Amino acid sequence: MTHTYHISGMTCKSCVAKVKSALLKLGDITEAEVKLDAPQATITMSGHISTATLQQALTSAGNYTITETDEGHTAVNSDTDKPNYFPIFLIFAYITGASLFVQFTNETFNWMQWMSHFMAGFFLVFSFFKLMNLSGFAEGYGTYDVVAKQWRGWGYVYPFVELTLGILFLLQVSPLMVNAIAFGIMSISTIGVIQGLLSKTNFQCACLGTIIKLPLSKVTLFEDVLMVLMSGVMILMLL
Repeated sequence: MTHTYHISGMTCKSCVAKVKSALLKLGDITEAEVKLDAPQATITMSGHISTATLQQALTSAGNYTITETDEGHTAVNSDTDKPNYFPIFLIFAYITGASLFVQFTNETFNWMQWMSHFMAGFFLVFSFFKLMNLSGFAEGYGTYDVVAKQWRGWGYVYPFVELTLGILFLLQVSPLMVNAIAFGIMSISTIGVIQGLLSKTNFQCACLGTIIKLPLSKVTLFEDVLMVLMSGVMILMLL
């Protein structure tokens, strides 16, 4: 049986070697392919080994953490192995509902105001989840984002950029400039997501930080493209 796991804490090729060596010391593991750029491990085992046992082996090798990915148990085909997108759909429903309720106070539906409030809710809520574990988000984001892969510091800055954008959208300060910044940032983020999806690698989506674990998927792409389209439409309306 072959399982795929996400491993955090690896920073160099030496870490990859340590992790692989620690895993292969477990008797039931016949093969372990460890990647730094993902970062993940594809493990082939002759008998079931619990994640706790794998973690114990890695702890003895260094400060590494191993968690199951959405395909952590590829040999099992059950509902428990399927990624649960309900939390992110619920968050979108709350943001959409809250931004629509504001329009009830207007005589006519104000599309510009609604999109601005929706963007504010999106950036504020998503930055909140990222800031719950800033270092964890930065590590995960650095596996697929085009900027964060070159400069890991971007993963630490990005949640604060989202937070600032959320506040500015809510207060409707300098809307043209704010929308231009959002358009640029989300466009770059979209490129990273597309590259991640095309690579067929099991990246962990960092959109909700480490609190809610989701695989990088078309859902991630949809949310990024939606933000790009909304900010683009508002820029055109403001010109």
